[in-house]
Amino acid sequence: MKIKGAIFDMDGTLLDSLGGWDELWEWGGRKYLGIEGYKPDTAVDKAVRTMVLYDAMVYIHEHCGFGPAEELVKYFNDTLPELYATKFDLKDGVREFLDHCYEKGIPMCLASATEKLYINTALDRHGLRKYFRAILSCADIGKGKEEPDIFEEALRVLGTPKEETFVFEDSYVALETAAKAGFQTVGIFDRHAFEQERLASSATHYIAEGETMMKLVPFEE
Repeated sequence: MKIKGAIFDMDGTLLDSLGGWDELWEWGGRKYLGIEGYKPDTAVDKAVRTMVLYDAMVYIHEHCGFGPAEELVKYFNDTLPELYATKFDLKDGVREFLDHCYEKGIPMCLASATEKLYINTALDRHGLRKYFRAILSCADIGKGKEEPDIFEEALRVLGTPKEETFVFEDSYVALETAAKAGFQTVGIFDRHAFEQERLASSATHYIAEGETMMKLVPFEE
């Protein structure tokens, strides 16, 4: 089956950026708990990754004692733009695969749980805007990726058959949501992501450690 449309997550899928969460945990641990090298409960770390930013900060306040949520949002808004502008690089093979899809005329959409401010910073830094028909954020949709709404909106934008539209994700939560909604899925290995075995077993195709999206090109053609 050829790829007729593609919906991409950003952090952990296109960008090597999930390490930003480690900086939040370490900062919050020092500031609010007086703990160096703080790591949250795994369930908390998993839960916040696909949430809308403010909801994630409320969750962290309630479960970790950081905050209030408004203060955590301010920390993100003050620090993350610089990381997206200077530190977070594209993952291997991403530009080559986007170029391939662009040249083949495959319509693409970006669908991210990340705030638009950070999305735009990353797109501008890496020159990615031309590839995407639309840039969607869960903050605009009003729901995280535990619900299929952002994928359905991306599909509406692309106008491609759902059964031939592929969702690219590093999060097993988001990928399972897309799969249940009837999309083809591509699981992307990321060293900061949880439960790679679950991600791999849930995906139509899996890009393992050491592989890139270009693995799909022979299949796509």
